[in-house]
Amino acid sequence: MAHAGSPQPVLTARAAGLIGCATCGCVSRPGTAHCPRCGSVLHSRRPGSLSKVWAWWLAGLIAYIPANLFPMLESTFLGRRTDSTIVGGVVDLVHHGAYFIAGVVFFASVLIPVGKFIAVGYLAYSLRYRVQLSGHMRTLLYEIVEFIGRWSMVDVFVVAILAALVNLGFVVGFRPGPAAVFFALSVACTMVSALSLDPRLIWDAVERDVPDHG
Repeated sequence: MAHAGSPQPVLTARAAGLIGCATCGCVSRPGTAHCPRCGSVLHSRRPGSLSKVWAWWLAGLIAYIPANLFPMLESTFLGRRTDSTIVGGVVDLVHHGAYFIAGVVFFASVLIPVGKFIAVGYLAYSLRYRVQLSGHMRTLLYEIVEFIGRWSMVDVFVVAILAALVNLGFVVGFRPGPAAVFFALSVACTMVSALSLDPRLIWDAVERDVPDHG
């Protein structure tokens, strides 16, 4: 009998001797190769899910380093070229009084990517090792990662719009710098990292962390 305040055991498809489809949620008997409802390949757990998460996570982190070191935007004004990194561009916008745009760029290009690295890394770590984190908090963290992923490309979109709309030849012009490629690659890797995570591992961690009181 579980003590008051302790996590309650959750009956999962695996514990019930069934296989749950990760796509539509339909449950099937063991040995079924494809989901009878949507046709997806059935796995009790995705093979090598956490290994893929860490591999894509590390690739995204590596790509994020040159994304901050190389110029994100190359601007030309009366023949004079100026290169701006992500942080340098934010500082320039602040100096020109464009506080709102500077805040949007800083939020989308610094806070969101760094926050996503921390969230995905901590979630994957909590699924591999025993940490003081409830199943509800793990699920909430997973949903946050899914939500913020759609805002990760804002900075690249801003650079693309400037390059497409503001181009007056010798007078003024913008074009993406090499950091834009690395930043887009970093975002893509972190998105694949989050998608590689099998959310059913959260329930495995819940079962693992439930104390056995005999």
